[in-house]
Amino acid sequence: MQSPPVSTEPDVARRITELVASIEPELVEVRRRLHAHPEPARMEHGATEFLAQRLRRAGLEPRLLEGTGLAVNIGADPRSRGRRRIALRADLDALPLTETSGLRFSSTREGLAHACGHDIHTAALLGAALTLKALDDAGELPSGVRCIFQPAEEVQPGGAEAVITQGALDGVEQIYALHCDPKVDVGQLGSRIGAITAASDNVTVTVSSSGGHTSRPHLTGDVVFALGQLITQLPAVLGRRLDPRAGVNLTWGAVHAGRATNAIPSSGTLAGTLRCLDGRVWQRAAKIVQDSVEQILAPYGVDVSLSYVRGVPPVVNEERAVRTIDAAIKDIIGPDAVILTDQSLGGEDFAWYLTKVPGALVRLGTRTPGGPSYDLHRGDIVFDERSIGIGARVLARTAVLAGNGKAITTQEGEAATFRLPPIGNGLIPPPLPAP
Repeated sequence: MQSPPVSTEPDVARRITELVASIEPELVEVRRRLHAHPEPARMEHGATEFLAQRLRRAGLEPRLLEGTGLAVNIGADPRSRGRRRIALRADLDALPLTETSGLRFSSTREGLAHACGHDIHTAALLGAALTLKALDDAGELPSGVRCIFQPAEEVQPGGAEAVITQGALDGVEQIYALHCDPKVDVGQLGSRIGAITAASDNVTVTVSSSGGHTSRPHLTGDVVFALGQLITQLPAVLGRRLDPRAGVNLTWGAVHAGRATNAIPSSGTLAGTLRCLDGRVWQRAAKIVQDSVEQILAPYGVDVSLSYVRGVPPVVNEERAVRTIDAAIKDIIGPDAVILTDQSLGGEDFAWYLTKVPGALVRLGTRTPGGPSYDLHRGDIVFDERSIGIGARVLARTAVLAGNGKAITTQEGEAATFRLPPIGNGLIPPPLPAP
């Protein structure tokens, strides 16, 4: 594929850097407010209203989405008619787990925590929106931009599909997003062309029979034995029926059947997730699972019911979009800021946007250099808040480059003016633990 046109725009990069720096303390406070008041999927009313008020104060007109979430156009006045529109997306919801980080701005709501970094994404996108509004006011925004604050990423079905049906992608040519990566140092971002996350579907099998005594298994369907056959054989069948290069993985997470050692139960259930890195293989997987379950259990005289719930397709980053956001990162952060990220079998409903328009999701480093590594969805996770300003700069710069239809090359000493500030420099106070 031919590379995008090349240009250098150091003045715009410096302007974005300066604009974000001027609001960075506010963005950190926004993040801490969201972090202390997490809201579950489709219940993000407080976050939605808070963001809407801040955007209105900036002179923007956010549109509230049905339920929760919002979208806001920048550069949507008559000057932008006929021009391209670029979308930027963040997600709002928290996870149903208890925070144990000890931070002074820890969750105030029992059993809820921002342990995936959505509060980081949201603050970064707010910063990008305010920065792009300032550029537009100065006549420096080359295209329209739509910022989407999406609810319900952590559940299935996720919020992306509902957002799309409400017209969030109308007129959009490309879309970009960030996802926190607590195993990558702050100041670096990981990108990849092609599949970066996997499809994720829920598989539940219920097996039933009349039940009976364990001394006479031949007089009934042995539910426990049948479930055992499925546990081992179904993943093996998928490994031979589907292309192994697609990264198909079926892992069981729950099995329930019976209570007594001497009684064959009348029913049992088996549940897990099927993940896949190839969208075409993902489309075929459900039918193969259904046929295989029936064939594996056919000899055992049991009744079977299969629930196969489609989750999300894989996030497949488009090559030109990756090159654009990579160029933005190098321009606004530095030439060594982009690293190749690993593929993940985790699911992300940003994938639904990419089934409609090209775009890219990249991973935002949130680990303090030299500090501990965390995994996402842990109650004790701590994110380096300097990543917020970096995310805001990257999103804003990406929107400008994509709006121009250009990529850039950074001349050392020109555009790459950003330097990672030390923790506790007065701009971004350290996330102090509770006493």
